Amino acid sequence: MPTVREIEAAGYRSLRSIRFPVGPLSVFVGGNGTGKTNLYRALSLLQAAASGQLTRALAAEGGMESVLWAGLRRKGEPARVRLAAELSDDVTGHVYTYAVEVGIPPLMTAAAFALEPQVKTERLTVQAGARPFTVLDRDGPAGFVRDEEGRKRPFGTDLLPTETALAALQDAVRFPELQIVRQALGAWRFYHDVRTDAGSPLRRPCLAVTTPTLASDGSDLAAVFATLAHIREDTAELDAAFADAFSGARLVVPPPDREARFGVIFPEYPKRTFDPSELSDGTLRYLALAGALLAYRLPPFLALNEPEASLHPDLTEPLARMIVRASRRTQVWLVTHSQNLAAAVAEHGGLRPRVVLKREGATWIEGLRLAGDFSDGDD
Repeated sequence: MPTVREIEAAGYRSLRSIRFPVGPLSVFVGGNGTGKTNLYRALSLLQAAASGQLTRALAAEGGMESVLWAGLRRKGEPARVRLAAELSDDVTGHVYTYAVEVGIPPLMTAAAFALEPQVKTERLTVQAGARPFTVLDRDGPAGFVRDEEGRKRPFGTDLLPTETALAALQDAVRFPELQIVRQALGAWRFYHDVRTDAGSPLRRPCLAVTTPTLASDGSDLAAVFATLAHIREDTAELDAAFADAFSGARLVVPPPDREARFGVIFPEYPKRTFDPSELSDGTLRYLALAGALLAYRLPPFLALNEPEASLHPDLTEPLARMIVRASRRTQVWLVTHSQNLAAAVAEHGGLRPRVVLKREGATWIEGLRLAGDFSDGDD
């Protein structure tokens, strides 16, 4: 599966225009209002482009009038959101660059609602040698795509202005490069919607189905634990991470029947197993993060947004160690406002956290040069 080498975003909320490299473990730290969450959202919008949900996701954020860069524009500059990702396949050596621009419909058009987001341009290039070649090129409704033999073809379907060609052209045999990029972006996993309230799915049993990767909302956490315990038959990392956070406590994962369950035995009550419905929000959230970071199979790209929320400060170091451990198996992207968590991840992972700040109203990253690399040479 291709890995992420670079991300670009422009015209989106506080992201005036920014391009930066991505490594095995990326840590972004900043205060409230600096726009670090917008960096995270830009990633999720790229995934939405691959699934065909990009314009719907922008509409759900409040529409174009809400998501567009609100600062000054150069004269004649169109009001658009631009998103791009560069992916690298270490096996073949191919580099894939996908970019999409979204704007508002022109006046007096019957092809879209008045204020709905509309795909304006879309391109995919592949570099397999000295020079890249264009696989997909779209400008409005017109464009071409190259087939498996490298010949230019019309899209072969009437694309709506709200559809991405990346999602619409599903023939993996005729358009293999599109399939590679679509699959790579679609496999990204984002963990920011994990609830711990009384009605959270984390607090209930789930269907006993082999589950190698935790769902974004954590609803199959019990099945993830059961998969490690009874399919892989190896919970050493999970047990160690739990003991690291809760000294003397033990995670219990019974053999599932129709449903998978788990519980916790605390040293103060060695004969009683506490169900998830009885656990504190912090304990349950830590367990969900353990399920995300230590699952049987990790997604190729795993993004965390402020995972320290509702955790006791004593859990910062154990969480940092889990994050670094996961980055040895996959790419991990961390956005946090906790200086302590960023410092702990930096110490255990041997990297430099990137400080997100505002520069003339726009989100920027300390040390980032306009060329799209960092001045310290540490990607």
